Amino acid sequence: MIDPQLAGRLTFAHRFPTVEPLPPGRHRLGLFDERDAMLIVPTGIDPRRPTPLVVLFHGGGGSAEKILPMLEVHAAVRGFLLLVPQSLFPTWDLVIGGHGPDRERLDLALTDVASRFMLDPLHIVFAGHSDGGSYALSAGLANGHVVTHLVASSAGFLSVHLQSGSPRIFLSHGTRDEQIPIDRSARVHTARLREAGYDVTSVEYDGPHAYQPAIVAQAMDFVFRPEGDGP
Repeated sequence: MIDPQLAGRLTFAHRFPTVEPLPPGRHRLGLFDERDAMLIVPTGIDPRRPTPLVVLFHGGGGSAEKILPMLEVHAAVRGFLLLVPQSLFPTWDLVIGGHGPDRERLDLALTDVASRFMLDPLHIVFAGHSDGGSYALSAGLANGHVVTHLVASSAGFLSVHLQSGSPRIFLSHGTRDEQIPIDRSARVHTARLREAGYDVTSVEYDGPHAYQPAIVAQAMDFVFRPEGDGP
């Protein structure tokens, strides 16, 4: 039997906050000497009331600072915590060779945030672009018992050896993406995920290998629409 942690399973579990919350703003969590995780805390958060959390994964060769513009404004407008981990190496361990230090660092970052803020169990979102989109999909499907929504932009692959839960999925991809052609990625992912029984919204747009702000806004509508509303 495969080791769940080697398959990407997190040990994170919801808990009551026991540590002083962080004030509004951008914060390094102080967990790692190199490529520390960042937390964006919007104004108006009550740390003792359930608050949505979005975890945003950067692309290959990226960083927290580079990927923040994708969702930082949405965090402020919608009032969700935005956790931005960083891969230990230039891209995520899963892309290089399998789940390892990045899964461990993600676990620590999630636990740190949950020790400071009460998290909404109905809105724990993994999101990302390019390699970060692939990581969000793969790690999210392995942790669907806690991850409720997946938002993947221009994801190249799925690597799933262990599935749990049934997160709702929003995929987007440019039809002119020459780096990761849509026929070999998003269209294949969409068909396989739907065949497996997942609720998938797939959006194709006329564009290259880059996320589109209008499509990101559509993804946030997807995540935060009231349960039972139409697509």
